[in-house]
Amino acid sequence: MQRAIARARRAAPRSIPILIEGESGTGKELLARAIHQASPRRGRPFVTVNCGAIAPDLIESELFGHEKGAFTGAAGQRKGYFESAHTGTLFLDEIGELPKPAQVKLLRALQEGEVTRVGATTPTPVEVRILAATNRTLVEEVAADRFREDLFYRLAVAVIQLPPLREREGDVGLLLDRLMDQVNRESESEPGYSQKILSVTARKLLIEHPWPGNVREMLNTLRRAAVWTPGPTIDLEDAREALLPSPMRDLASDPHLAQDVAQGIDLNATIDRIARHYLEQAMRLTGGNKTRAARLLGFGNPTTLTNWLKKHGVEA
Repeated sequence: MQRAIARARRAAPRSIPILIEGESGTGKELLARAIHQASPRRGRPFVTVNCGAIAPDLIESELFGHEKGAFTGAAGQRKGYFESAHTGTLFLDEIGELPKPAQVKLLRALQEGEVTRVGATTPTPVEVRILAATNRTLVEEVAADRFREDLFYRLAVAVIQLPPLREREGDVGLLLDRLMDQVNRESESEPGYSQKILSVTARKLLIEHPWPGNVREMLNTLRRAAVWTPGPTIDLEDAREALLPSPMRDLASDPHLAQDVAQGIDLNATIDRIARHYLEQAMRLTGGNKTRAARLLGFGNPTTLTNWLKKHGVEA
C-alpha cells in the first residue's frame, strides 16, 4: 500500500493517464480524487463516470454530448462528460465494463483531443487528464479480446495496483479505528445516537475477518453495528450479527470436485491440476512477482512458492 501511494504521489503532478486496478471496495475512486487534489488541476473539475452504469445506446451521448433534436428525447443541447471535465480530470470508473464499440470512440477522443457531439458536424477541442479504474485485470481482458489493446496502452501509461484488505494485515486495526471514528462523526447529529467503541472481543473478531468486500465492506459493517447496538460498546455478538455472510461459489460446480469417487479417481492428478491452475493464475496476476504471488496463495514465504512451482512444473 505504501508503494501504491508513493507511485500515486510521483504520478500526480504529471498529466499522464493513470490506470488504477483493484478489487471492489479497495478505494480506487478515493485514490483517484487524491491524485487530482495533488495535481496542478486541483482547482479544476473532477468528473466521475461509471462506465458500467450507462446504457449502451447512450454512451456516446453521455461521454461526448448531443445537439438538440439529435435523437428522440434530445430536447436541448447537452455537454458530455468530456466537455464538463475540460481542463480538469475525467475519472472513468469501471472502464473494463465499457462495450467494445464505445471503446473505439473513446480511443479516438483520446487520440484526437476532441469530441463530436451526437448530431453535430464540428468537433469540439477538449483537454482533460484521464484517470481510469477497474476491478478486472485489463491485461487478461485484452488477451480474452474483451478490451481493445490500443486503448489499454493509451490508458495504462502509469498503472497502480491497490491491494485487497486481506494483503494488508497490519492496516486492518488502524482502519477499524479510523472508520469507527468516521461512523461516529457522520452519525453524531442523528437523534438518539451515542458514540460507539469496539470491545476487545469484537475488535479481535473483525481483525480476523477476511473482508472479501474490502474497506467498503468494513465501513458498512461498522455502520450496521452502530445502528443495532443500543449502548456505547459494540460487543462480540453485535459485531458478529453485523457481518454479512460471504458469497461463496458452489464448490460442487467445479469439475475437479464433481467427480464420482465411487467410480474411482486419480486424486494426485486432480490435486496437481488444481495446484497448477492457481499457481499459474497467481504468477500471471502478479507479473511473476513471487513475494506477491506467495501472499495470494497463503504461503509463508517465496521459497515455499518456488518449491510448489517446481513440484507442479509451472514456469516461474
